[in-house]
Amino acid sequence: MSYSSLHACIQDLEKHGRLLRIKEEVDPNLEMAAIHRQVYDAGGPALLFERVKGSPFPAASNLYGTFERTEFIFRDTIAGVKKVLELKADPTNLLRKPGRYVAAPATALSALPMQSRFGAPILYGETTIDQLPQVKSWPMDGGAFITLPQVFTLPPGSKQIMQSNLGMYRIQLSGNDYVPNKEIGLHYQLHRGIGVHHTAYNQTEEPFRASIFVGGPPSHAFAAIMPLPEGLSELTFAGLLGGRRFRYLWKDGYVLSADADFVITGTIRKQGLKSEGPFGDHLGYYSLAHDFPVMDVEKVYYRKDAIWHFTAVGRPPQEDSSFGYLIHQLVEPLTPGEFPGIVEINAVDAAGVHPLLLAIGSERYMPFRERKPEEILTQANHLLGKGQTSLAKFLLIAAAGDAPNLHTHDMPHFFQHVLSRVDWRRDLHFQTNTTIDTLDYSGSGWNAGSKVVIACCGAPIRKLGTELPKDFSLPEGYSDPCFVMPGILAIKGPAFENEIEVQRLALHLDRFEMDSIPLLVLADDSQFVAATLNNFLWVTFTRANPSHDIHGVRGFVEHKHWGCEGSLIIDARIKPHHAPPLVEDEEAAKRAEVILGKYDWSPIAIGG
Repeated sequence: MSYSSLHACIQDLEKHGRLLRIKEEVDPNLEMAAIHRQVYDAGGPALLFERVKGSPFPAASNLYGTFERTEFIFRDTIAGVKKVLELKADPTNLLRKPGRYVAAPATALSALPMQSRFGAPILYGETTIDQLPQVKSWPMDGGAFITLPQVFTLPPGSKQIMQSNLGMYRIQLSGNDYVPNKEIGLHYQLHRGIGVHHTAYNQTEEPFRASIFVGGPPSHAFAAIMPLPEGLSELTFAGLLGGRRFRYLWKDGYVLSADADFVITGTIRKQGLKSEGPFGDHLGYYSLAHDFPVMDVEKVYYRKDAIWHFTAVGRPPQEDSSFGYLIHQLVEPLTPGEFPGIVEINAVDAAGVHPLLLAIGSERYMPFRERKPEEILTQANHLLGKGQTSLAKFLLIAAAGDAPNLHTHDMPHFFQHVLSRVDWRRDLHFQTNTTIDTLDYSGSGWNAGSKVVIACCGAPIRKLGTELPKDFSLPEGYSDPCFVMPGILAIKGPAFENEIEVQRLALHLDRFEMDSIPLLVLADDSQFVAATLNNFLWVTFTRANPSHDIHGVRGFVEHKHWGCEGSLIIDARIKPHHAPPLVEDEEAAKRAEVILGKYDWSPIAIGG
């Protein structure tokens, strides 16, 4: 089904029992986000907040709150989009399977953006920034933020819509030193298209105009975060996924989305930054305050039936996990073309996406001798050198063909496969003093840290165990050993003081035979780490900087290569320089429970 607006999607969800209306006034300061999180955690329905305190506009969230509901929203277009992307990855598919792909070129052409020349819904009215729902999700947030913005820019001198960039870069509406209604903060990170435009504008006298769209058909928000292949516009993709061409118009030198619920226009300053943040982000920690570009606001437009579209992010999984799920469904056919030899990849949502990337590659270099990581190391370097995968901090790559039914999304099996084969003396490959994700504070500085490739290939070299060695003990200050899964042991350590302290643990463990336990995770709470797979993934890979926090029993350096002969130790304790983890406001959570207690929404939740 194609939606002409966010309002149309809301109506469709309600018709099918997939929407809950919150009728009483709700405070956008912490309360709305708390309601959202409780409903999301229960697998509940989409939400429409009819009365938002301090704003004349209703707000909607949790539209993509389950994988099933996300597929429902795009139920009539997903199959067609897959065919277009498959054809984009390999045009010869049209010759090999004309029956399957004959309509794909026409589908792509019919999704091209179109200009609205005779008025548009977005021109219904104008408002100010302070009248928008001022959604604040976490207690330490620096102010209210737009959490599902679509930021539109064009390169200098261009009016060619197909040269545009549409990206999702968070926007701070209030707080800090922003002049109310006149200034808003623009946060964008590494490997974002808007940075290319910003650099180009800095070389010209032309003002850097930008438009921020909120709402509109659900495919528009999705298009803003979709990693697209070269030559495929976000606006075209929005048309493909939405089953309806992206409509736009020009107004006072700005491009407006004709079907958006709100459009903010303004100019991004080329010089002069302001502090943006903190913001409770999707890694489960606060993104701290840093200097970022400022946008001088010119106009705020809205449509007649405008609904403010927002989400609440935090420790994954959250609503935005559905974006990753659908992205995987759609871009899987593109992987071999983008990364030759790579069979499958999984940027692990539970670990915050960028901190952990799992991959399966092809090992074909030397089939006449013993298998060892060779070609997969080339493929790993390709992954770390291109696009969004270059932000990976831990990359675990295995070779296809070593075991049947190996998949990166079956994470327990994948970890068991790698740990039974990895040779810590040979298979660790570090990149030090490099860039990491902007939101990852485990490194040595802002955007600064390290990466490690862990590669395995060949037959198993050990059997993984879940029993401690006889007479096993830990040095003073270390306690509570808990198995996460076969071969992975979590150990509670003292509060972090320095990296040298871990060597005392490594020396102590050298007295035991621990080949069946190749990976040790040092944590502040080992029972928490071992309680669930998601806890292990989140703690281990968001709190460790490979060059600083990987240690090992009988570690050595040989010709600048580091390895260890015994168990590998990842120090996943919280360090003094880490950003604080997100903790919900108790009062807001209690108010959310009271409000939700007035509604019988469990049957709706069962329906998705």
